[in-house]
Amino acid sequence: MGNEQKILDEIYSELKGLIGAGELANYIPVLSQVPADQFGIALKTVSGESFGVGDYQTSFSIQSISKLFVLSLAMMHTDSDRWHRVGREPSGTSFNSLVQLEQENGRPRNPFINAGAIVMTDYLCDFFDCPRNAVLDFIRAQSGNDSININQEVFDSEQATGHRNYALAHFMKSYGNLNHDVETVLKAYFGHCSIEMSCLDLACAVSFLSREGIGNDGKSILDKSKIRRINSLMLTCGAYDNAGEFAFRIGLPTKSGVGGGIVGVLPGSYSVAVWSPGLNSAGNSELGMKALELLTTKFDASIF
Repeated sequence: MGNEQKILDEIYSELKGLIGAGELANYIPVLSQVPADQFGIALKTVSGESFGVGDYQTSFSIQSISKLFVLSLAMMHTDSDRWHRVGREPSGTSFNSLVQLEQENGRPRNPFINAGAIVMTDYLCDFFDCPRNAVLDFIRAQSGNDSININQEVFDSEQATGHRNYALAHFMKSYGNLNHDVETVLKAYFGHCSIEMSCLDLACAVSFLSREGIGNDGKSILDKSKIRRINSLMLTCGAYDNAGEFAFRIGLPTKSGVGGGIVGVLPGSYSVAVWSPGLNSAGNSELGMKALELLTTKFDASIF
C-alpha cells in the first residue's frame, strides 16, 4: 500500500466525466429524488489511516449494505443452526425474487437477498427488543460516529411501498421460516435499510472485516473463522446477481445497496466504500463498480 490519496484522486479524475451515469432506484420513491450527480470514495487502511475524494462525507441511504451488519450481528449471537433457514449460494435472480423462494420451499438462497436478510432480522428479534436500534448501535460503534441515524422519510417510503417484501415475509411465515410477527420483523428490516451514512462512515464501519474481526475499540468482535465466512459470502452473494461480474472485474468481497453505495474489503489491507446513486440493471452503482475496478487495478492487489 502507498499513495492512497493520489490513487483516489486519479480515479475520481478519470471517472468524473461519467458522474450521473445509471438509473436511480425508482421503486422506492424517496430514492428516485436523490440528485444523481454525486460520487465519492473513502478508504480506511488496517493501520487506521483514512482517505477520501469527492462526496465521500455526504450521507446516503445504505439500503442493502445494512444486511452485512445484520449478518455480522446474527453471527455474534447465534451459531451454525441459522444456516438451516438461510442458504449460502448465489441467487442468480433478482434480489427480491418470489419465484425462487417458492421453488425452494421458503428457504432463501443467502442472507444478502431480501428474503434472507428478513430471516436474519428475525434472528435478531430473538436477542433484541428493538433490532433496528441494535444494528444502528453496532454501526455507530464500528464507524466511530454517534450521529448516524435512520432517515424517517426513507423508512416511511419503504414501509408504504414495500409490498414485495411483505409478500416474501408472509410466504416464509407460511413455511414456518419466520418466528416473529411479520410486522415486527419488517419494521426492523425497513429500519436498518433506511440508515444513512457517508462513504467515510462505511469504510470505517466495515473495517473489522479487513482486520480479522478486530473492532473499532481494538477488541475482537468476531473470530477469524466467522470473518472468513462473511467475506466469502460477500464475494459470492454480495452484489445481487452481478456477483460473478464483481469477482471477475474487481476481485474483492463486496456488498452493494440500491442507494448507490458499495463497500469492499481487502483482508489485511483496507476497507473501501464508494457511492454514486445511478444504478445498472442489477441494482449496483454504475460508477461505483468502475471505481472499484480502477482501485484494484491501480493498487495491483485483489484477493486473487
